Amino acid sequence: QVQLVESGGGLVQAGGSLRLSCAASGRSFSTDGMGWFRQAPGKEREFVAAINWSGFSTYYAVSVEGRFTISRDNAKNSVYLQMNSLKPEDTAVYYCAARPGRAGSTSISEYNYWGQGTQVTVSS
Repeated sequence: QVQLVESGGGLVQAGGSLRLSCAASGRSFSTDGMGWFRQAPGKEREFVAAINWSGFSTYYAVSVEGRFTISRDNAKNSVYLQMNSLKPEDTAVYYCAARPGRAGSTSISEYNYWGQGTQVTVSS
């Protein structure tokens, strides 16, 4: 069974940091593009960051660029999201996703594997 499992969410004060992890199992995702998305209450799910299969190409939403960093470790079948300088508006459930093909993508519809999400809450 293919699974993506996120961890690392929690409650943090504004200006703080969190590191999200996504562990994949069931098959290797080393040749897949990977992404992080988030969904705040009452809002649609939105793109946060993506990375290509090698880790050499990364993409970020304007709202997080310069504060968040996506990375991956193919030997561990895992992808990470380092979040610094967190703001209350970053509060959301964060989801890890995988897409076929080597490129990362900002488009939700291109991802066919999703994790269950991890809650990130940033207090002011």
